[in-house]
Amino acid sequence: MFKIKRLYSFILQSFLPLFMMTFFICLFIVLMQFLWRYIDDLVGKGLEMSVIGELFFYAALTMVPMALPLAVLLASLMTFGNLGERFELMAMKASGISLIRVMKPLIILMIFIAIGAFFFQNNVLPVAQAKMYTLLWSMRQKSPELEIPEGVFYDQIPGYDIFVKSKNRDTGTLYDMMIYDVSVGNDLDRVRIILADSGRMSISDDKTHLFLRLYDGEQFENLNGQGTRRKNVPYRRESFSIKEILIPFDNNFNRMDESGMRNQYVGKNIAELRHTIDSVNHRIDSVGYNFGNDLINQPYFNVYPRHISQDKQTDIKNSTLKNNAVNTDANAEIETDTGDNLSFNAEEKLNNNKPALVPAQPIATDLLLDTLFASYDMSTTKSIATQAIHKAKRLKQDFEFRGYMMQDDYKTIRRHGIELIKKFTLSFACIIFFFIGAPLGAIIRKGGLGTPLVISVILFIIYYIIDNTGYKLARDGKWEVWEGMWLSSAVLLPLGVFLTYKAINDSSVLNADAYLNFFRRIFGITEVRHVEMKDITMDEVTIERSTTLLSQLDEKCSEYLAENKGNQNYIQFFTHGYDRNKLARLAEQLDKTIEYFSNSRDKLVINKLSDYPILKNLWFYNISPNRKIAIAAAVIFPIGLPIWLIGRKLRNDLHEELTKIIKLDQQVEQLINKETN
Repeated sequence: MFKIKRLYSFILQSFLPLFMMTFFICLFIVLMQFLWRYIDDLVGKGLEMSVIGELFFYAALTMVPMALPLAVLLASLMTFGNLGERFELMAMKASGISLIRVMKPLIILMIFIAIGAFFFQNNVLPVAQAKMYTLLWSMRQKSPELEIPEGVFYDQIPGYDIFVKSKNRDTGTLYDMMIYDVSVGNDLDRVRIILADSGRMSISDDKTHLFLRLYDGEQFENLNGQGTRRKNVPYRRESFSIKEILIPFDNNFNRMDESGMRNQYVGKNIAELRHTIDSVNHRIDSVGYNFGNDLINQPYFNVYPRHISQDKQTDIKNSTLKNNAVNTDANAEIETDTGDNLSFNAEEKLNNNKPALVPAQPIATDLLLDTLFASYDMSTTKSIATQAIHKAKRLKQDFEFRGYMMQDDYKTIRRHGIELIKKFTLSFACIIFFFIGAPLGAIIRKGGLGTPLVISVILFIIYYIIDNTGYKLARDGKWEVWEGMWLSSAVLLPLGVFLTYKAINDSSVLNADAYLNFFRRIFGITEVRHVEMKDITMDEVTIERSTTLLSQLDEKCSEYLAENKGNQNYIQFFTHGYDRNKLARLAEQLDKTIEYFSNSRDKLVINKLSDYPILKNLWFYNISPNRKIAIAAAVIFPIGLPIWLIGRKLRNDLHEELTKIIKLDQQVEQLINKETN
């Protein structure tokens, strides 16, 4: 019988409640962002709560791809942060349980979540997006709720502009009304103006008409309805005590058919997206093949390419003549800059005993076009060149227009390709964010909502910016679709691998002191030694042992100073490096000596031990043990100069530290002798 281990059950019970909580919190946040984005399309339309609730339900489904990765990141970060903060993760590691084994149930859970996210993207999301955008578009088309403001013209009633000076909200009576009837057009000669002392407005039962009852007013109407231009235009003036007007005004909510949105890329699953991409690609290939053949077989002044046979030339000519008979504009003569109409014909030129510019037969391969062109006079050659330029421009514009026609097809392919890859990126993003959040929580060991929330928001903002950047580059065709859509995953995947590796090896990747010590070691920043007096000493300090240790340390320091000279010039710096192995042994001996004297009961001795420098084994002390490499580094003068300046200072500082150690040895020896006496 299958049974979950108690450890795995504990991990799942710790993760699942946090995951559900963070998911609904993230979903609520992105849903509020959706509300603020489309608030203008919802307010003032008199929509029923059921319609608004339906819109929010579909909007919540479309926001799942944005909320799910953030919820996975935040929940995993909080879970392992809580385990680390309560030292439960440390207890598991002390019991021999590795971090990967602790993460194992959640890794399996993430795989199931990724699979579910894929099927959600493929089967549920297209339907939800089609319904949401259809419903949103229907709401945009709905007329606003009728609410006439005071003191301004109200133009939300089609064909009418209404001005109301004041109104009684209890009775619904409108006072000092002015109505401009522009239903027959906005021309000032056709506008009808109605002035009324008061009036009331109501909607018909079927909400398709607006009923307006006016009291004590006048109507002015221009009788120049035929649009004739006369100096004196007659008009009609009508006075009334009661006037009723019926205005068409559809105030119902008409739901649009969602089949149109289902045909868009947002409403298609993987199979439909691939079918559309294949169909458009096939059409582009067919149209491109035809365009290419037209360009290759295009005759220029009846000069055909060599691969066109005589019979095919005849077919092309007959087809051209047939098309020209239908379209008479194709035979229009080209006007030159001087206004002359020129039409070059082979027979006309032959009759004039001149070489024909447009030969009726294929030109021989040995025909020299330069000789043919040079046989004309100056005015004719200018006209020929002008006609050739115009023809080249026409052909260029024709093929550019054909290229623009194909841009829509390329855009369709890119948008469908983007939507196709999105079906997979969500699942992969959930797995990546888990392998970022879980190791990061184990490293920082901070639970709750404070630190994990800040880190999660920062990482998600980085992910969102990179993802949007890749999306826009893919949408505009500047990158390949797969490059743009997988950009965010490619950037965050190495981060997840790095954090997981560091967490498994208990590395202090976020320990500030580790980075400070690293830079101290590289740049030789001085560190202060701290020695404190021990409450209990196991090894008493004797004068014989002290003298021996201090003598050996002085001897080693003096020997090292004698072997390695300071103030080296540029060449000596690279070719005569310090012995770093010997320096490391010297530093080790210094630490052992200080550790021995730290057992002293004299506070003056302990304070003096804190004055000893910390010997650092820096790269600047020996650029390379290989002499050839060191000489090569010296030859690269612009780069070697700052290295020499920094290294020379560090080597001089080392000499000062060794000299200081010798002086301190003498002082410590005096203090030890004084304490013993």
